[in-house]
Amino acid sequence: MRRYALAVDSWVDAGLWNAARRASDLHERLRSFADRFTVTGGKRLAAEFASEGLNIGIAGALVMLMLAIPSFQEGREDALKNQVFAVTFLDRYGSEIGHRGARHDDSLKLEEMPDHLIKAVLATEDRRFYDHFGIDVIGTLRAVTVNARASGVVQGGSSLTQQLAKNLFLTNERSLDRKIKEAFLALWLEYRLTKNDILKLYLDRAYMGGGTFGVAAAADYYFGKSVKDVSLAEAAMLAGLFKAPTKYAPHVNLPAARARANDVLNAMVDAGFMTAGQVDSAKRNPATPVDRKRGASPDFYLDWAFDEVTRLAGEGKLGPERVLTVKTPHDPAIQARSDEAVESILRQHGAGYRAKQAAVTILDPDGAVRAIVGGRDYGISQFNRATSSLRQPGSSFKPFVYAAAMAAGLYRPNTIVTDRPVCIGNWCPNNYGRSFAGSMPLTVALAKSINTIPVQMSIAIGRSAGETHEARAARIGRNRIVETARAMGLTTPLTDTVSLPIGAAEVTVIDMAAGYAVFANGGRRARPYAALEIRNSQGETIYSHERDEPPAAQVLSTQVAQDMNAMLVKVPTEGTGRRAALDGVVTAGKTGTTNGYKDAWYVGYSGNLVGAVWYGNDDSSETANMTGGSLPAMTWKEIMQFAHQGLETKPLPGVTPPDQKGVPVARSQSPATAAAAPAPGPGAGHMPRQSFEVLTSVGSMFKAVEPPRAARLSVEAGLREVPPTGRVTALR
Repeated sequence: MRRYALAVDSWVDAGLWNAARRASDLHERLRSFADRFTVTGGKRLAAEFASEGLNIGIAGALVMLMLAIPSFQEGREDALKNQVFAVTFLDRYGSEIGHRGARHDDSLKLEEMPDHLIKAVLATEDRRFYDHFGIDVIGTLRAVTVNARASGVVQGGSSLTQQLAKNLFLTNERSLDRKIKEAFLALWLEYRLTKNDILKLYLDRAYMGGGTFGVAAAADYYFGKSVKDVSLAEAAMLAGLFKAPTKYAPHVNLPAARARANDVLNAMVDAGFMTAGQVDSAKRNPATPVDRKRGASPDFYLDWAFDEVTRLAGEGKLGPERVLTVKTPHDPAIQARSDEAVESILRQHGAGYRAKQAAVTILDPDGAVRAIVGGRDYGISQFNRATSSLRQPGSSFKPFVYAAAMAAGLYRPNTIVTDRPVCIGNWCPNNYGRSFAGSMPLTVALAKSINTIPVQMSIAIGRSAGETHEARAARIGRNRIVETARAMGLTTPLTDTVSLPIGAAEVTVIDMAAGYAVFANGGRRARPYAALEIRNSQGETIYSHERDEPPAAQVLSTQVAQDMNAMLVKVPTEGTGRRAALDGVVTAGKTGTTNGYKDAWYVGYSGNLVGAVWYGNDDSSETANMTGGSLPAMTWKEIMQFAHQGLETKPLPGVTPPDQKGVPVARSQSPATAAAAPAPGPGAGHMPRQSFEVLTSVGSMFKAVEPPRAARLSVEAGLREVPPTGRVTALR
């Protein structure tokens, strides 16, 4: 072991000595080789500078790389595509009704734009555009010098490419970080695109004031003409907008815009693009913009339609297109009549009823929206009460309950139901007067808006599913009602409460119209839509509702829809909606009035059109006993009587036209008579004579069961649709 250990030690020592000797020999050889490059005097000084320069260059390159990486991450290919929506809307007849989004038009090629416009832009924004590599070094140094002399920023040094990089990828933040990113992105753009491509993007994407982006949209907005036709004076005014579009917008400050245009013309002469004589005429005859006073516009409709177009784009149905022309089902005549009806009725009767707002939606039975009134005055409030406001529907929700119960096979229009006390836990709905009408056909229960019947229906639906406990059965029934309402078009959250069957949930006006459209079209889902056809900036059809949307789903059986129509047609003739009855047109509908008279509704339809009307106050304050059978029904009639003029009326599924019955459709009042008639509500002591005559004419419906005297009095009171009173909250 000792000899072995000595041998290992000797081997290690010898190895280390040999390694040191070899390293020393290598060092001597390297030193001898390096001595050949030894310089002295001026050559050594140059070598030292070169060496330090290389070190600094490598360090600088690393720093530049660190700065460039976040900049290039901002440079996305999709940003080169237009991401700003510019939508022009047409009505159902093809006439333009308005714009939404940015006013934008990138359909013109650069070669189609006037030469004097391009020269005006280059003269003011970047005279050496075609000579630099994305960063104008000369221009930047000049700007630095001028700003230093002025002790402030008086001249910009960004090239046109840098300005485009800022417009596409960055914000207007004034910071060193933004300027660094801007410079690198300018280099990226120069590498990716040609000079003409960069200039075209700049002319199309720059903000030009007045909500316009690009020279083409600005020419149309400010001068009412194609950019191809702008004069030299107009081109100079457009080119002047790039510096400060809000400050120099001609519709805001025409003198400032003309002064700026004069500066542009002088810049064109200084740059050598034009002579003084060529610009003299433009100076003496400055451009004059067109008058852009706000005219009548269906603004509530356009706001909603723009949201719908944005939704279609989000679903990938419009591809990358952002400059769009949308043909809508909007009907300008019905829209104007709706606006007039709301304003007229509120002006005459709003103060008396303490109602300040209203909302209306009119649509075809397939969901094509013809008109929207989102409030009394768009100029004062842009909040769209027809599409965004959540309000309790009261008894106008009951048709969804009846439809769910009939879809379960539990009821038919002639089914005898009993208006009697019913409680779920400690909640007991009451009718007006705290009385009950006894037994009656289901049709009469709906026409008279009996509160206890929908609650009984919710229990019956749950029991049909096998649940015997009353409260749990009611909960199951309400879930089925919610499912039915959602299938029919109610999109808002429907809170499950015991009072849901009598309208305690919150809905929107447009959803209510869509839900009732299911009855009008025979049971098919009618999703409200705003686009019949959409074209891109080249005029190509990229979307068609008829072609690109799936067929409407059948959400109610044809039999259920027909049975519902057979019952709801009685409301405007024999029930609570008599003020909505149209002369010579079969209609159906339902009134709704919430507890405390906070919301009043009438939702009705014919075979041609569906309409939902709401009245109330934005702060949910109580009105003066306003019911769905008053102002909402009157407004609905005003609109629909006009809308049906000249229409070939279509029959409602399951309802026999009046000429086959040999009796008139309804005995309706004129608007003046309706306004003068006593308002339905608490305190009326007896049945009106006209109501008594109508009730008598359908006496056969009451022969099935002779209710007691108390029940008859309750039916009489039920002709006036009002919120019930009692120990619990209930809605009608």
